[in-house]
Amino acid sequence: MGILADHVPTIAQLKPGLVEIISSGSSKKIFCSGGFAVINPDSSLNINAVEAVSLDDVDMDAARKALDETNRIMNSGASAEEKMEARISSEVYSALLAAQK
Repeated sequence: MGILADHVPTIAQLKPGLVEIISSGSSKKIFCSGGFAVINPDSSLNINAVEAVSLDDVDMDAARKALDETNRIMNSGASAEEKMEARISSEVYSALLAAQK
């Protein structure tokens, strides 16, 4: 999503994924686990995220191991609640690993 001058005020739900902030010729990549983006009438943007981390600070090997563990739980005899929590975690870890590419 790009925001230009006179953008229509908007509220959008964010799925887990990469947010790239481009300003004054430089950019920074941040992974957000989900949240909301609010585009204000003055074309500024606010992102409300439960978790956000710079991609440079992420241990991708640990993320791969966590994804493997969540997939194991989803395919095990775990309770429905445990499987649902693992499914949510799997979505976040999958998006995190995809953001690395």
